[in-house]
Amino acid sequence: MRSGLALFDFDGTISDRDSFLLFVRHWAGPVRFPVRMAALAPQVARFLLGRYPNQRLKEDVLTRFFRGVAEEEFRQQAARFARERIPAILRPAALERLAWHRHKGHRLLVVSATPALILAPWCAEMDLELVATELEVSQGRLTGRIQGANCRGAAKVERIRALLDPDRFDDIYAYGDSDGDREMLALADHAFYRPFREERR
Repeated sequence: MRSGLALFDFDGTISDRDSFLLFVRHWAGPVRFPVRMAALAPQVARFLLGRYPNQRLKEDVLTRFFRGVAEEEFRQQAARFARERIPAILRPAALERLAWHRHKGHRLLVVSATPALILAPWCAEMDLELVATELEVSQGRLTGRIQGANCRGAAKVERIRALLDPDRFDDIYAYGDSDGDREMLALADHAFYRPFREERR
């Protein structure tokens, strides 16, 4: 039995911004990104008013930018994104905390609403397990839909429990920064909300 389990949200916790939208901009470029996002303005406005589901908005973005894209091409761009863009958005204090847990021998999970295909290269490089939103793929191409539920809120806990039994750990630590992390934080013996908000230099 491993004595400790550490659950880390990614966006806003390990990173200092939303990696999904940053990846979309990285993919589309500075010209196409705002043009295509402008077409989604009505859905974004309704979402901000609490009248449009988070998963549906994410699928709208996925459909507009990625429907029909080959999975292999997407993976290649994600690997490039991990090399070129992710290092600049990481919170130093979060990396220090990851290292602390690793030194303690704790099991480390990144639990994120960002698609797993985007974060997988960075997590593999860091030797971190990943639980994240899965994208639907048909005949080797993205459909623009999410497979199952968006990995946020209660879905985070469901995905964690599908992977492991939390009761087997003596201590559970959880780190998050939004309403989408509340259920995961409630699972922990030691919960930290927005813990790494130091000033970036």
